[in-house]
Amino acid sequence: MKIDPQSPADLSAQIAKAIRDAIISGALPVDERLPSEAEMAEQFDVSRPTVREALKRLAAQSLIRTQRGATGGAFVNRLRFEDAYGQQITTSTLLLSMNDVSFATACEARYALERACAPLSASRRSADHLATMRAEAHRQLQPGLTDEAFCASDVAFHRALVDAAGNPVLSYQLAGAVEAMQPLMNMITFSARSREKIVALHTSIANAIDAQDAQAADTHLAALATYTQELAQNVIAERQSKRSSGKVDLDPPYGADHTVF
Repeated sequence: MKIDPQSPADLSAQIAKAIRDAIISGALPVDERLPSEAEMAEQFDVSRPTVREALKRLAAQSLIRTQRGATGGAFVNRLRFEDAYGQQITTSTLLLSMNDVSFATACEARYALERACAPLSASRRSADHLATMRAEAHRQLQPGLTDEAFCASDVAFHRALVDAAGNPVLSYQLAGAVEAMQPLMNMITFSARSREKIVALHTSIANAIDAQDAQAADTHLAALATYTQELAQNVIAERQSKRSSGKVDLDPPYGADHTVF
């Protein structure tokens, strides 16, 4: 592992990258003990605080773990897919907020990915996945449920649908679509949506997955996508009309109608 002292990049970042690359390549296998701070400081010709900062960067990414005691130190961690969900969700949210991504584009991507899971979910779903989907659909019918709670339940329903595919790579890839994009979609349509219609579609999707009918599940997901798009178009058109007439939208969930935010 080497770094370039002449590079303008921060030395601790270079060290972290060198170690991360070694982990990815397999040169540093899971559970391998890293050299001590003193040894790495000598190896990279830097101070121990610089090494310590590099290790903090790696720990923040869950790539290493530290243990105390005589046999302690820093060890290569086994990064699980679930451990990376948070970073995937945060990155997806930032990308949507910082770029000119239309609601239609985000919605298209989100449902295209989820519909791709439907055949696998229909064939592999477990009793737990079905129970979660049905429990959330029932919860969404509760009259006193707040918009925030409805959104959380909506996410839980679709999370169970995706996880039913039994594919950790798909679950990871869809974490951003379901956990980041779905709440945003709910926010832009909450004032116009019919909870009863959404619950009816959720129930139909759950029934199709239960019956292992992939085609029906895809049909109902497509209907949900179309309904979401129509709601968004109506909400955006109404806001544009208010602005053109001089009326102020007192509660816009996003700063611009042409983007997700």
